[in-house]
Amino acid sequence: MSEPSYAQTIAYPGGESTSRHGRRLTEQVAPHVIVLFGATGDLSRRKLLPGLTHLALSSLTPDVQVVASSLEDMDDEQFRAFAKQAVTEFSTRPLTDAQWETFAAKLHYVPQSAGPRELASAVLRAEDELGHDARRLHYLSVPPKAALAVVTMLAEAGLVERSRVVMEKPFGVDLESAKALNDQVHATFQERQVFRIDHFLGKEAAQNILAFRFANGLFEPIWNRNFIDHIQIDIPETLGLDRRAGFYESTGAYKDMVVTHLFQVMAFVAMEPPTALEPRAISEEKNKVFRSLQPIDPSDVVRGQYHGYRGEEGVAPESDTETFIALKANIDNWRWAGVPFYLRTGKKMAQGQRIISIAFKEAPKSMFPTGSGVGTQGPDHLTFDLADESRVSLSFYGKRPGPGMRLDKLSMQFSTHDTDRAADVLEAYERLILDAMLGDHTLFTTAEGIESLWERSIPLLDDPPPVKPYAAGSWGPNAIHQLIAPHAWRLPFERAWRPSKNDG
Repeated sequence: MSEPSYAQTIAYPGGESTSRHGRRLTEQVAPHVIVLFGATGDLSRRKLLPGLTHLALSSLTPDVQVVASSLEDMDDEQFRAFAKQAVTEFSTRPLTDAQWETFAAKLHYVPQSAGPRELASAVLRAEDELGHDARRLHYLSVPPKAALAVVTMLAEAGLVERSRVVMEKPFGVDLESAKALNDQVHATFQERQVFRIDHFLGKEAAQNILAFRFANGLFEPIWNRNFIDHIQIDIPETLGLDRRAGFYESTGAYKDMVVTHLFQVMAFVAMEPPTALEPRAISEEKNKVFRSLQPIDPSDVVRGQYHGYRGEEGVAPESDTETFIALKANIDNWRWAGVPFYLRTGKKMAQGQRIISIAFKEAPKSMFPTGSGVGTQGPDHLTFDLADESRVSLSFYGKRPGPGMRLDKLSMQFSTHDTDRAADVLEAYERLILDAMLGDHTLFTTAEGIESLWERSIPLLDDPPPVKPYAAGSWGPNAIHQLIAPHAWRLPFERAWRPSKNDG
């Protein structure tokens, strides 16, 4: 299939776009000045600049201007050249020269060394282009240690009014630091202005969990301890440190991935039905999950470190930092009592995957004869793939064609790429930036939520089990199998996803 044109990927019926609530976006979003801190960093190159390009050129947003800032000493034209290279290299949507020139005219650059006065002047000039009702969205794509300095700079520049601020993870490294960070941020911004971003929740598949759970009479009645045996959230990575030793040594897999990603996804799986599909109601139900989460028992945790980690540049020779973690979590409420949640993530693993797997209880008694095959391939599973293709699979036993009663594991699969709306899929950062402009907190983490998670992490942080070595390219230390017994990990899959009809 030929590559779709950029115009196709942003076309919407009637030339208008609607939010998840059905309202026209162009009617509810004021023009925005997006102030991008850390604009020359890796996240900006790979995700933010390509995403902002798409949003600014699409019908999804009103007029925007982008004021970029970073440590590098550049002028507008030099930054535009940098941005063009990033968009060319990492965007999935081809641009014409005219489209790029349209977006480039919206880009401006102020080096961080210029100080708050120059930053304020650049933002005011951009606002003059947009009109008096323009709002400000400050995106802090900076290391956590630098975030407070940027918040202080925004206060000194007088850029807090009519603004929202997007903050990248991690949000502290323990309960004390999370509370201190929230207190310091709240000294400048109100909580309603703060958007703590988790790009996993921006994925179509993550939001599809809400649709599956609450819109379907097939699944809603069975989403509880009476029918579900256990749940797995498994996010292995094939990448290593990627020159981030300074950051990773002070965090590790648990602080970097579990608190800020896997627990957030778990909340979508486990939450009670909200009173309405609106941000405050959904945030409250997610926070109830975090309050119901039992403290993480170190005996239910496997920490690992890949062979060769201690030889990486910037890593201490005797480092105890985990590059892998698997754990069993328990939610102490009526719906989930007795249902274990197994979470796993790590660096330099066999495959890069992002799946949520719901294992249903098996039938209480089998009437099928010995040797029929029933029960030999595990329980039925509902599996969500959080990759950009957004796939869902339901596995079940069915009769093998032919004489006799032999059963095989079959599956029904769905992929957004097989629909006629595949071009409408927003990448995670695009959706979350748009939601922040809308002031929609649905997919963002609250101060209360993050503090609850750090509080329940205290036993593990105070007494972590020793790291166990594992080979790069494996699925982690062997102890993971004892952790999940008598169940088994869903990854690696015994049956691969069927290819999408649009593949190739």
